[in-house]
Amino acid sequence: MRDNWLGPSELRVGLGCMRLSTDEDRDEERALATIAAAAASGVTVFDTAHAYGLGPEELGHNERLLVRALRACGRLERARIVTKGGMTRKGDAWAPDGRAKTLRAHCEESLAALDGAAIDLYLLHAPDPRTPWRTSVRALARLAEEGLVRRVGLSNVNRMQLDEALELAPITAVQVAVSPFEDRALRGGVVDRCAERGIVLIAHSPLGGPRLAPRLPRDRLLSEVADAHGATAAEIALAWLLSLGPHVLAIPGARRPGTARSAARAAGIALTTRERAALDRAFGAARPASTGARRRSRRDGGEVVLVMGVPGAGKSRLAEELVARGYLRLNRDERGGSLRGLTYALDETLEAGARQVVLDNTYLTRASRSYVLETASRHGLPARCVWLDTPLAQAQVNMVVRLLDRYGEIPAPDRLAEVARREPGVLTPTRQMRAFRELEPPTDNEGFASVERVAWARARGEGAAGVFVAASAIARLPAADTDPSAPHLVFDWRPGGGVGELDDALSKVAGMVAGPVEATVCPHPGGAPICWCRPPLPGLPLAFARKHGVDPARSILVGSSTAHRTLAKVLGARFVEA
Repeated sequence: MRDNWLGPSELRVGLGCMRLSTDEDRDEERALATIAAAAASGVTVFDTAHAYGLGPEELGHNERLLVRALRACGRLERARIVTKGGMTRKGDAWAPDGRAKTLRAHCEESLAALDGAAIDLYLLHAPDPRTPWRTSVRALARLAEEGLVRRVGLSNVNRMQLDEALELAPITAVQVAVSPFEDRALRGGVVDRCAERGIVLIAHSPLGGPRLAPRLPRDRLLSEVADAHGATAAEIALAWLLSLGPHVLAIPGARRPGTARSAARAAGIALTTRERAALDRAFGAARPASTGARRRSRRDGGEVVLVMGVPGAGKSRLAEELVARGYLRLNRDERGGSLRGLTYALDETLEAGARQVVLDNTYLTRASRSYVLETASRHGLPARCVWLDTPLAQAQVNMVVRLLDRYGEIPAPDRLAEVARREPGVLTPTRQMRAFRELEPPTDNEGFASVERVAWARARGEGAAGVFVAASAIARLPAADTDPSAPHLVFDWRPGGGVGELDDALSKVAGMVAGPVEATVCPHPGGAPICWCRPPLPGLPLAFARKHGVDPARSILVGSSTAHRTLAKVLGARFVEA
């Protein structure tokens, strides 16, 4: 490890303590006995968090319970306490809060709850989409610099977030879900990156959590290996996780002393090479063929092309061009199902003899792309990635155009939410924004034969010029040098209001110009957008442009705010400031 965090004699199995405080049927005496049993079995790593409890009124419950138990059994000095901050509780809900002031406050509250015990490792609980990632990571680093904690790390991150954090903070450990039921950290490269950089990989929920863990004994392969070792299926699952590398540490969430002792025993199970290979194949740790082998296989002209990009990036157009050249297209919008299910269809298609296939789907994460790479490799074909690097604003324009094409209008929020649930390719603004946050740009080291980045370029429209006038900027219209015969739209955001509120503004504009004039409003509330019509989202001007044959990029937008300026940029229109 980077700073030899775990000594060679320490078990690479810890105790996840969350459920000792968060389960409705928790039993404090049983919890104390469970922690003591883990410590007596050689466990030194105990994972907790200030947020673990039955609600916001119980912040620090798990930390206090842990310290009490370790003191009572005389193991506090040897224990490595891992706790986390940056997660708030609102009733039963959990919400990340990665602001610098929140992280410091949570750390100080944890130190108080731990009653003098040191924080050996402090983790950022999860990335906060509302806070710049660099801000959170720098705040985390300062906690170590100022001596509040011994070491810092990250929880629930992807490889891209980890790489950025490594430039800003001395990351000792990364905690992510890894289990026989959860392979995203394996396929997404987090496990490998930690090995490369000497970072401890802490596998939380290593048995799948309370919902999935009961399935382990029913797994044929786990049961066979367990019988060979005189162990349980859960112990074999933990042993397999530890076999992924000496940097891996598992923290099962035992709730009873016997379960804690069983987890500790798993650290002593040595799997055979054959057993590990079989488990790797079954649970997502197997590796595809080398890039060189894939490139050599191109001699027959076959390939799998993965066209990726956020929703609204323009993937369909490129896929159609490849179809015209003889490629077979596999698209989730047409077939339904999941990306994983589409991989099964790819396998069947290649097995049937197809040699040129294009898949145009989001594939936002490294993990989701790995299935395509694995399948192509198994059939001896190279996989080529074409990444449509479309800015969010232009993807938003494409989404609105898609809605206008399908429905002839911009659906109101209730209808939009309904169609987004049942119709492929339709998203609400917040879901599309979330996709941008989840995007992991593709890289050559994923195993692609090549990665081609296609920068966005919108084709020039054929419509006439129009004028979009914000209601607050009408006084500026006479000086805006606009064509008085062009179609004019007066628009505004009026939460809870109606278009009738713009009658005066409409009359003023109609008295200044000769062309058609219309007014429209977004009546929807503030906060996270639930519609496509609140500026700077482009729904209002695009719907008007469609109706009047207007090319937004040849138009003028007269406005008075940053949102209006942004909207003009999104549309490609010339902005005139009031």
